Amino acid sequence: MRNAGVLMPVTSLPSPWGVGTLGAAARHFVDFLAQSGMAVWQVLPVVPTSFGDSPYQSFSTFAGNPYLIDLDDLAAEGLLELDEYVNVRWGDDSERVDYGVLYRKRFAVLRRAVARLLAGDRTDFESFCARESAWLDDYALFMALKDAHGGAPWDMWEDGLRLRAPDALAEARAAYAEDVSFWKGVQYLFFRQWDRLHEYACAAGVQIMGDLPFYVSGDSADVWSRSDQFELDEQLRPCEIAGVPPDAFSAIGQVWGNPLFNWERMRAEGYRWWFERVRAQFKLYDIVRIDHFRGFDSYFAIPAGSDTAAGGRWRTGPGIEFFRTLNDALGPCSIVAEDLGYLTDSVRKLLADTGYPGMKILEFAFDSRDGGGAAYLPFSYPTNCVAYVGTHDNDTALGWLETALPNDVATAREYLHLDPAEGEGWGFMRAIWASPANLAIVQMQDLLDLGSEARINVPSTLGNNWCWRAKPGFDNDELAQRIHRQLELYYRLP
Repeated sequence: MRNAGVLMPVTSLPSPWGVGTLGAAARHFVDFLAQSGMAVWQVLPVVPTSFGDSPYQSFSTFAGNPYLIDLDDLAAEGLLELDEYVNVRWGDDSERVDYGVLYRKRFAVLRRAVARLLAGDRTDFESFCARESAWLDDYALFMALKDAHGGAPWDMWEDGLRLRAPDALAEARAAYAEDVSFWKGVQYLFFRQWDRLHEYACAAGVQIMGDLPFYVSGDSADVWSRSDQFELDEQLRPCEIAGVPPDAFSAIGQVWGNPLFNWERMRAEGYRWWFERVRAQFKLYDIVRIDHFRGFDSYFAIPAGSDTAAGGRWRTGPGIEFFRTLNDALGPCSIVAEDLGYLTDSVRKLLADTGYPGMKILEFAFDSRDGGGAAYLPFSYPTNCVAYVGTHDNDTALGWLETALPNDVATAREYLHLDPAEGEGWGFMRAIWASPANLAIVQMQDLLDLGSEARINVPSTLGNNWCWRAKPGFDNDELAQRIHRQLELYYRLP
């Protein structure tokens, strides 16, 4: 079935309270997608962000982002008073997220909401806590301890807590019981609002597509509580870390710093921890994109403490055995493989063996800096793929036209018959809508004719990422009708 979708982080939705949330604006966006004929909303990870504000470096692979909890919906439930948040200054620019302001001010507001929640009927809350205890207990304690240590990473805590000595943990649970309850309450509120939004989307015929980062952050409840699943030494510090090797674009490569998985132990345990991760994603989403898919075939390991990736080495991943075991454990899953970057024949074979759709990026077809070439031109797309103009890691279509090499831009304009009267960004989108791909996803910024100022993320940079927000009224009837007509022309209506 030929479908279409939009890539739009929840954080990018408009609201008066500093960041997009799971409330009225999200529901209105679902209505807009349904009116447009869009069948998929790709939201990217909705996990808590840590330092750097990236959802790909999170304090937990299981938890939800507290910033996404809608304050107006809490007030409607009697958990907040209007004067507790409407007079707070949530930032100076309504079209940018100020994460520093959110970090300093949001949790004080949420503490009031959680206090009222816990003072009322706790039946549903306690049921949630019991149901999610496998990850929630450790996450809530982790966050309480992080607060108590001034935000310091867990590998800088005192040895009893860092090494999880049972008596130290028991003492901490008693000492920080109130804070632990707060963090559990935050997660309860997030998942309650998320479930309502998901149900709303399902009723409108819109599927939600999420993202599962391949690696987890070293400073996370996951590594702290399940250190046996990672390659750490006796002091629980990594021996090697993740990254990518030097290439034509970077002479020193990229050092990501994430701990590596202990695949040998995971295999012996039937990959149970990984499958818990995947199962948790499908409680949230209808479709899951797995980031850095090539890491299941082989992954790059860099000696811990290295400033560059030059001394790294390739190591073998779990391969097709992982996905066969996953299928046996969870049954067929709607997974999209992020098969971008440095690919080998073995990675291509792994993708083919799984049967998952991969990704095709139209900008790569013309950009000599990325070396994509004809494999990314629409005529070469298989039906079993997801086509994009660009992802959250790429520039917008108009931004690309401004920043790419002149010869590459000229080729794109000629090949795609770009017309300023139509809108050159719409010419890019038209190409992937017309392609054979079963699913074509466009960034919301391209539908709004925005340039590089609206780019979501620039890989390997810190600051000024994940900040873009749409203006109120962006998802209007006129735009919905224009999209609907395009999808009708290219047989992509549901």
